[in-house]
Amino acid sequence: MPPSTFHTLDLNLLRVFDEVMAERSLTRAANNLALTQPAVSNALRRLREALGDELLRRHGHGMEPTPRALALWPSVREALRQLQATIVPSAFEPQQANSTFVLAMADATAAELMGGLARQLELQAPGVSLRVVPLTTRDPRSMLADGTADIALGYFPAVLTDLTGRAQAGEAVAFEHQRLYTGEYVCVMRRSHPLAEQPMTLESYCAARHLLVSFSGRPHGFVDEALTSIGRQRRIVFTVNQFFTAGQVVVNSDLLTVLPRHFVPTTGMGEQLALRDLPLDVPPVHVEALWHRRLQHDSAHQWLRRQLLQVAQAAFGTEAKP
Repeated sequence: MPPSTFHTLDLNLLRVFDEVMAERSLTRAANNLALTQPAVSNALRRLREALGDELLRRHGHGMEPTPRALALWPSVREALRQLQATIVPSAFEPQQANSTFVLAMADATAAELMGGLARQLELQAPGVSLRVVPLTTRDPRSMLADGTADIALGYFPAVLTDLTGRAQAGEAVAFEHQRLYTGEYVCVMRRSHPLAEQPMTLESYCAARHLLVSFSGRPHGFVDEALTSIGRQRRIVFTVNQFFTAGQVVVNSDLLTVLPRHFVPTTGMGEQLALRDLPLDVPPVHVEALWHRRLQHDSAHQWLRRQLLQVAQAAFGTEAKP
């Protein structure tokens, strides 16, 4: 955009752009902005002309952003939030709020925390809505950066190692995190599995056929990394992207899988499954809340993080640390 174009740009168009990007719908964006849908469409047209990019195009029943829009949105959203916080500073009031938060997590994490969080919202913030979306990666920083999710919850060892390294090197770090609880992973099989009646050895474990819960579909996980470090490997013949699905498959097969111990009772399949300690040392599984630093001082986001920590502390005792 030439400087002359920016000087004449109506900044109200950026508010419209931010709302449409958040909702991916002209109708919902218009309702949120108290505008008519034609007014929103006209604002988008003017912004397209100013920027020389289509920005959003119709896709099914919603709107699909262009690469330029995805690159532009985080900066626009952050600038608008900072401007609002400066001009109209306000504390988050849960009882009066009608905010919507988007949380990305695996089904096991949701099963362990979302029931308690739902109770917290019913008591403290009845107008607040939550949207839980699938976690499809062990590195959710891109979805946090582009605003697809407000917080990602999960086991992110590589991300935390990278953030720590960058901070120690004096680089700016764009993400914050908070430990919620430490989980224990166990080997899981159907109760009538041939290995269920004998001690689980490293040899029998490696010789078995395995199912892996892999968000990306990559047939290699943290257990495989631990095996590689001692010169061993296992045969993964099946991958799924949900822990509950893994339990269903294992109940009906001779496959072994690895599930969080706390998750098994929530599946409704606990009586059909046998749990065994893994026959090798694996790193502790720390479940973290991860978010973009632009939300660090947002009062609504701070409130949500407090609720998550309280729910985790109630579910897992003193394991959760602020």
